[in-house]
Amino acid sequence: MPRFAANLSMLYNEHAFLDRFAAAAQDGFNAVEYLFPYAFSAHELQQRLQDHGLQQVLFNAPPGDWDAGERGLACLPGREAEFRDGFAKALDYAAALSCTRVHVMAGIAPAFADVDVLQTSYEANLHWATEAARTAGVDVLIEPINTRDMPGYFLNYQEAAHQIVQRLAAPNLKVQFDLYHCQVMEGDLGTKIRHYLPTGRVGHMQIAGVPERHEPTVGELNYDYLFEVIDAVSAQCSWEGWIGCEYRPARGTVPGGTAQGLDWLHAWRASRR
Repeated sequence: MPRFAANLSMLYNEHAFLDRFAAAAQDGFNAVEYLFPYAFSAHELQQRLQDHGLQQVLFNAPPGDWDAGERGLACLPGREAEFRDGFAKALDYAAALSCTRVHVMAGIAPAFADVDVLQTSYEANLHWATEAARTAGVDVLIEPINTRDMPGYFLNYQEAAHQIVQRLAAPNLKVQFDLYHCQVMEGDLGTKIRHYLPTGRVGHMQIAGVPERHEPTVGELNYDYLFEVIDAVSAQCSWEGWIGCEYRPARGTVPGGTAQGLDWLHAWRASRR
């Protein structure tokens, strides 16, 4: 049965960030993810997890200067020292939060850059990161992201991500399979789930409605069908990952807006009893 984690960067925005843990637990979530933990001390976050019986299942390594438009450093030549310092910080947080997955963002490809040079930098940084993370028991995740939401992002397609994982052959390098991004770029989600999930290369999944990135029930995708596919394939291949709910509630920051949009989750859980 799929296990769902609340993405606290997108859900429960009617609350201050540290109050979102309680809100997620109240709605029945057992796990959380979010983009970045670094605005808070690891102790503050660990206390929220402990107080509300939650598991931390994913967060991102530092992305560079987010406010200036940077979306990761891994593919950028000349930024290796900054990348390593940031990833070391991420591992410190992962240890404190008992989190075994860290997403490394590839970055925005500079205009007119040599793609082969970027690819070499990307894979070299990923190789270093997997070595650093291995002794900590942490998986390094890479995620194809669509070019509509993030123009210029270096990694966009599932097959490209899986080829990198196969090429580097690090046991703790995995693909973060976001169904929203995949639908925007490629479609054919049921087939891709059946193809990629049994490979052992998928470390995490995420969901959102397409195209507005609202609740899974809003938009063009039939998530009831996709959850059935994930359920069936997971049973066959013993995949036990989490599915992050990384969407923007349609009711936005209206008090109770996130909870009011969780009918899809309650209905799915009720159907599996």
